[in-house]
Amino acid sequence: MDIFLLKSKIHRATVTGGDVNYEGSLTISADLMEKCGLQEYEKILCGNMANGERFETYVIKGKRGTGEIIMNGAVAHLGKQGDLLTIMNFCSANQKKARKWKPQVIVLGKGNKIVSTRGI
Repeated sequence: MDIFLLKSKIHRATVTGGDVNYEGSLTISADLMEKCGLQEYEKILCGNMANGERFETYVIKGKRGTGEIIMNGAVAHLGKQGDLLTIMNFCSANQKKARKWKPQVIVLGKGNKIVSTRGI
C-alpha cells in the first residue's frame, strides 16, 4: 500500500505580487523551486499564514534569484503582497520507503532568502 507524504515545502515565503488577470498559478523564483525539488507545473497546496486561506494550484517558474512569489489568477484574491505562505507538495511512496522518507524543506527570511534547510 502506498501513502502520501510531504515531498517538499517552502515555509514563510513572502508574497511579492499578484496578478488577477493572469491565467492562474503561483510563480516561484526558479532557484527556490530547484532547492526544494519543485518542478514547473507541479501541483501545490498553499496556506496563507496572514488570513488562514488554503488553496491548491500549480507552480510556474519565476526569474532566478529574484525571490519572487506571485499569486496569479483567482488565487490572487486569497492574499496580498507581504503575506506569508507555506507552500507544500506531496508524493506517494510504499511503506518501506516511507519509513526512511525526509522531505526537502526550505525556510525563508527577509527578501525570500533561504535561512535554513532540512532534508536537502
